[in-house]
Amino acid sequence: MTICFETIAQTVSTNADMKARAASGACEGFWLRAENQTGGVGRLGRKWESPKGNLFCSSLVEIRAGDPAPASLSFVASLAVFDTIRHHLPSTEIRLKWPNDVIVSGAKICGILLERAGDKIVVGIGINVAVAPGVGDRAVTSMAAEGAATACDADTVLRLLATKFEARLQDWRLSSVAAILQTWQAHAHPVGSPITTSVADGSKISGRFEGLTDDGALRLRKADGTLIEIRAGDIEVG
Repeated sequence: MTICFETIAQTVSTNADMKARAASGACEGFWLRAENQTGGVGRLGRKWESPKGNLFCSSLVEIRAGDPAPASLSFVASLAVFDTIRHHLPSTEIRLKWPNDVIVSGAKICGILLERAGDKIVVGIGINVAVAPGVGDRAVTSMAAEGAATACDADTVLRLLATKFEARLQDWRLSSVAAILQTWQAHAHPVGSPITTSVADGSKISGRFEGLTDDGALRLRKADGTLIEIRAGDIEVG
């Protein structure tokens, strides 16, 4: 796979642009970065704040015969972000949080959004490189705030991210999803951690984290011993 890059000054959403590029024949390995993004969207339709200096990018994965379930690419992307941030912040506490958050020093540092585009998956990634934007009551941080070198800018982070993503993507194709999930779990909140999840009707369910199912759903052990599976939503750890 050949990795190539394009940077544009401003757009509404790199994911929206990448969907159009996919329809026009863009191939796997192409990365689109915007220096400024005015309408970025995160999971569950949330607005993704996009201050200048941070990384806003999207790439493509072609779904091939024999590939694992496309939804599991969420774990591939979060591991690639983990690898990238670990390179720049080798001594900082970094954890993965289900389904695809990367948590640095207890605060959110990135957003990941996967969207279907025909026989391709658009992988949108935003990383707080220079600025930690305010997002209500959520703790957020940036690579700069955590001590990354001043030479660590959005373009530098993207080029390392693309390499890390390619490596994790090859693992995804050549090994099993189980191996990817096992690696993800090794960097995540430990089994037994207290968690609370919000479900579709707005109510909350609390319990203990019991790992992941074979397809990446979260397993939660309620106080009465009941084991349930969560396939969508947000969780709070602790």
